Amino acid sequence: MSPSTLQRRLVALIPDSVQMRLRPQLFGFTAADIPAPIVAPQGRVRLLIAPANFAGQGFEWARAAERITGVGATNLSYRNPGEFAFPTDYEVPTAVFAKSRTWQRRQVRAVERGFTHVIIEAERPIFGRRYDEDVTREVAVLRRAGIRVAMLCHGSDIRLPSRHRTHEPDSPFVEGGYAETDRLEEQATRHRALLDRIGSTVLVSTPDLLLDVPEGVWLPVVVGERWRERPAAPVLERDRPLVVHVPSRAGLKGSDLIEDTMRALDAEGVVTYERHEGVVAERMPELYGRADIVLDQFSLGIYGVATCEALSTGRVVVSHVSDQVRDHVRRATGRELPVVESRAADLDRVIRGIVADRESYRSIAADGPDFVREVHDGRRSAEVLATAFLDH
Repeated sequence: MSPSTLQRRLVALIPDSVQMRLRPQLFGFTAADIPAPIVAPQGRVRLLIAPANFAGQGFEWARAAERITGVGATNLSYRNPGEFAFPTDYEVPTAVFAKSRTWQRRQVRAVERGFTHVIIEAERPIFGRRYDEDVTREVAVLRRAGIRVAMLCHGSDIRLPSRHRTHEPDSPFVEGGYAETDRLEEQATRHRALLDRIGSTVLVSTPDLLLDVPEGVWLPVVVGERWRERPAAPVLERDRPLVVHVPSRAGLKGSDLIEDTMRALDAEGVVTYERHEGVVAERMPELYGRADIVLDQFSLGIYGVATCEALSTGRVVVSHVSDQVRDHVRRATGRELPVVESRAADLDRVIRGIVADRESYRSIAADGPDFVREVHDGRRSAEVLATAFLDH
């Protein structure tokens, strides 16, 4: 055991209340900020999904799981004060999650006593630094308590940049591309080794991740009720259709690859183009809902939450989605993904084609809400959870 590890464990024996008085600057929270431990739901199967909740998906998958007879589900996430938060069942301040030994100790006990199944998101620890952020140790603790564990990969946590750039010509991970490529490479390699050590069921949120996790099972993302219940506005009726691009991470979505093309089309009067960044989630239904065409991404070859949300509003969605992803969706669901295919280099031609043949593309747009209802409303996700994990 290293001296630093021994020191941390000795410090951990000192109660939080004493440490806060001795070293308040190291905590960033008070005793009043420590929430009560999580309470397990009712059910023969009691599922916890934690701790990432990216795009609110932990919460949505928990709701999907509750469609299964005898299953109760809860999701957990942490966040910093003032940060935007997606809906969640149980929230803990990040500082408390990471540093409060009191919260961690109580949380371990509550999970051990209350839950039968745990899904760990993005290979992240669910008990803060209780076990030195070692997920392997956490899984061992859960298994000793008789709890079944699955791992859930979201995207950049497991997508290996060096593999991605071999099959995607516009990959953001080429030399001189995305600034965080080296960090993501190290992270994905480390997480792949973690999955191998744990040896549990692995779920993936998007089909492209099956290239990095061949043993994985696709767990479709879920589009929440606030999207599915919005009435559809007319599409492609303006003289100049409105094209909207709202990248969450422009460097990964290939936004710079399309910007000159879209600005030129706007200047020519073919379309009106808007690019928005830093938009809070509550504004997204309105922003997509007033568009005719939504551009998602042109580098990764995937489709995820943003694409599904745009499809649910009945817009023409244009994005690059790889053949591997489209083929997997077709085999798994029997449906074609109603996303208009375009690489960045083809976007001028594709947009002009949409404007020139509006009736055909209205038909494609009209298929979007139905596709989302069938594949991404939670029913199919519940089936995957039942067969791949909860029934085991």
